Order: sequence, then C-alpha cells, then structure tokens
Amino acid sequence: MLGFREEILLLVTVPVYVIVIGAEIVYSYLKHKHYYSVKGILANVYLTLLNMGLDLIVRGICLAVLLYFYQFKTVQIDVKSNPFLYWFTLLIAQDFMFYWLHRVDHYCRFFWAVHVTHHSSEEFNLTVGFRSSVFQPLYRFVYFIPLAILGFEPLDILFMYAATQIYGILIHTKTIGKLGFLEWFLSTPSHHRVHHASNIKYLDKNMGMFLIIWDRLFGTFAKEDEVVVYGLTSNINSYNPITMVFHEWKAIINDVRKTKGLKHKLGYIFCPPGWSHDGRTKTASQLRNEISKNNS
Repeated sequence: MLGFREEILLLVTVPVYVIVIGAEIVYSYLKHKHYYSVKGILANVYLTLLNMGLDLIVRGICLAVLLYFYQFKTVQIDVKSNPFLYWFTLLIAQDFMFYWLHRVDHYCRFFWAVHVTHHSSEEFNLTVGFRSSVFQPLYRFVYFIPLAILGFEPLDILFMYAATQIYGILIHTKTIGKLGFLEWFLSTPSHHRVHHASNIKYLDKNMGMFLIIWDRLFGTFAKEDEVVVYGLTSNINSYNPITMVFHEWKAIINDVRKTKGLKHKLGYIFCPPGWSHDGRTKTASQLRNEISKNNS
C-alpha cells in the first residue's frame, strides 16, 4: 500500500541506487578498498526485504492511526497557499521526530534489539543503508502522531519519511570525505561513519537522518577525528538469517532468566544497552567515563 508519490520516488530512486552502488563497487574493486563482500550484500538485501514486507503489511494500520489523530489537529494548514513553507516545515518536524525515534532505539535495550541489525555490519558501504531494523515499522509511526496533530496530512508525513530515508541511505559511504560548511547542519557521510562506529568515543552519536543540528543541540554529536572501526562492541560474527535479526533478543532473554528481582529484570530490558546490575557489562556512557578517569 504505497502512495502514488512514494511509487514515483521508488521508480526514480531504484535506478539511482543501482548506479551509485555499482559505481562504488567498481571504485572499491579498482582501488582494492574491499568495501564490499558478497555475504555482506546478501545480508543487507535480506534484511531490507524483511523490513519492506513488514512495512507493507502494517502500512494500512499506520495510516489509520495517523488519520485518527489528524482529526484532532491543532492547526489547519493550507498547503496550497504556501507549499514551500508547508513542505519545509514538515521536513524539519519529521526529521526532529526521527531523531528521537533513533535516540530511543539506542538508549533503550528493548528497541536496540530491533535496531542493532542495522549496526551489526562490520562493513560500511551504500548497501548497509538497506540493512534495515526489521521490526521498526511496528512502532515507528507512533513518533509521527504529533505531526498529524500539528496538522500535517498523514500521507504527506509518510512521503516525507520515505524521501528523507533516501538521503539517509546515500550517506552510508566511505567514498566521500568531509563536505565543508555542510558538516555544520547536514548529516553527512563523515557524521554517519561516526554513528556506525564501535569506537567507545563514538557510541550513540550522530543520530540525525537528514540534519545534524539535533545532535549538536542535544549533546549526541561527535566529529570524525579518529579511524572508525565498524560494527558492534561485541560482533555477532554470523550471517545466519535468524541470528542477524534475533541475537539481541536472545541475549536479553538470557540476562532476564539468570537475574533475580523484578527491578533488575526490567533493567536488562529497558535500560541502555550494556547496563548490568553488577557492573559486569557497561553502557556507552560508563565506558567513556572510565576512559576519561584513566586519562585524567
């Protein structure tokens, strides 16, 4: 159930993806960069097909929920009177809400278990942009409810998300360096390389999809200034299709089973990834604090 404009987006972007990914593969091969592997590409395709399939299944529910809240809109926005202002405002508002969706995915282990598939690749190339968080369509639309209440048409909200996601895919590349003054306000390939790093100083940084200003405002920005190591702090080392999707859920279940007390059990589900009641594992913030103390 795609809107007409989303179908047009798909028809336009598929050839673009083929060209730019093909060009990066050729560049990687000729320059012996080893950005791509066959197993990595196949894993990314598998995960995005799962995500797209689920997205299509629940699309009607998502739209129905947004339409329900749209009837309580606080502002009557006339897109025809000032279309530029309407779409520009929707772009900023939608990107702001995505930042908080993305931030919760990183700071709550329950949602990290969904999002971790996107970060589990030890490679970083344009196809990693398609390495989707499979179950995110089940709850992503909840973050867009405020946009409907503000008076943005539900179909326009979904279209804008699809449009910004195109940009988000194209910044998954090591081929492009830093982009000068654009680094101040856009999410760039440099910023997104940081986001996919397993370096402790880079964990949970640069979560904006289109704009980096949210990270600068809310303290999650980090500049790329050391060699990036991609993947997870503990890599899964597997291309097993079940493992890629469910490995963190399995880890959560194991932690909950062997822990006593409801408070601690809930902590392993809803606290940040790495949290432990006894300190045997640590969150990104705790790891950074340790390094800071050791260096002082």
